[in-house]
Amino acid sequence: MAADFAKGKESRPGQTEKNYMAQNNKLINLENVTKKYGSHVVLDDLNLYIRENEFLTLLGPSGCGKTTTLRIIGGFETPDTGRVIFDGQDISNVPPNKRQLNTVFQKYALFTHMTIAENIAFGLKIKKKSSQYIKDKIEYALKLVNLDGYGNRMPDSLSGGQQQRIAIARAIVNEPKVLLLDEPLGALDLKLRQDMQYELIRLKNELGITFVYVTHDQEEALTMSDTIVVMNQGYIQQIGTPQDIYNEPQNAFVADFIGDSNIIGGVMLEDHVVEILGAKFQCVDEGFGNNTPVDVVIRPEDVDLVEPEEGTIQGVVTSLIFKGVHYEMEVEANGFSWLVHSTDLSPVGKKVGIRVVPFDIQIMNKPESEDEEAVGVNE
Repeated sequence: MAADFAKGKESRPGQTEKNYMAQNNKLINLENVTKKYGSHVVLDDLNLYIRENEFLTLLGPSGCGKTTTLRIIGGFETPDTGRVIFDGQDISNVPPNKRQLNTVFQKYALFTHMTIAENIAFGLKIKKKSSQYIKDKIEYALKLVNLDGYGNRMPDSLSGGQQQRIAIARAIVNEPKVLLLDEPLGALDLKLRQDMQYELIRLKNELGITFVYVTHDQEEALTMSDTIVVMNQGYIQQIGTPQDIYNEPQNAFVADFIGDSNIIGGVMLEDHVVEILGAKFQCVDEGFGNNTPVDVVIRPEDVDLVEPEEGTIQGVVTSLIFKGVHYEMEVEANGFSWLVHSTDLSPVGKKVGIRVVPFDIQIMNKPESEDEEAVGVNE
């Protein structure tokens, strides 16, 4: 139940029992954390644990509370209520420089009057490390981010992607147990952003430290994460692996936010049979009762366009866009505009049948109130 994450319980549905039991390895634990700015509640009784060596992404739209959560973990904000437990110790009131973590921001915050080596060495000098130790660490960090030999260059001589890697190098030389990343790729162009995604995966695997990553970009989250935390309106909507989040969304918000979806009101007639737009579809879901109003989620790539007589319902193609790897089509059928992704082209105006295999139909309870919809209850 998604509300379990938002209020009280610590669980991650959809993950294996082995992964669930691995919560004993949790490094960070947010307990009943609430944060307000004036009368506006940004986080409402949030509970979340983060495991050691995990790449966990906080994902959601602007204003959902993901950056506030990161700032509370980093010590830049203090929760109004609740605790931040780090490696068994309460660090709720510990300042950022006393925590075993470092933060990489979207704006790289490199010192423009310092060389790359001086930027990387800044934190080590504050800690009064020896000259040889600092030199070795600079060389190590530059090799790790594939910028060996760049130590004497100035920040303004580097590209955006190179500057971001220097910001990461400056963070990792301090040997944090956790690296916090607040939308660090947002200022990069698409190709650089994709390249840096793979760089971050490589760094996480080589360093063996915990990454906590904030983004509103679903592709970033799906590409890099071990675990995704989907947030909205100060609540956690769902926690799971990228596969769980995409294939088994727990409510309409998650289904709509992660990728494209056809979200249709339906009626669960009985176990394994749902009525959608007046037609009966076989599905694999059960336990919803009989004649129960539900939300039905069908991904565009799971909609098969067939000859009209072969489909469960019939419609007409009203729009066609070539997307490179597939065609994106809209099909008007039974009063609903279906979004379809397919490598097979069906031209505008063609009459088609719509067929969906039972496994690709996801059934969810309808929220009973606006509050329940915000929390994402899926009992």
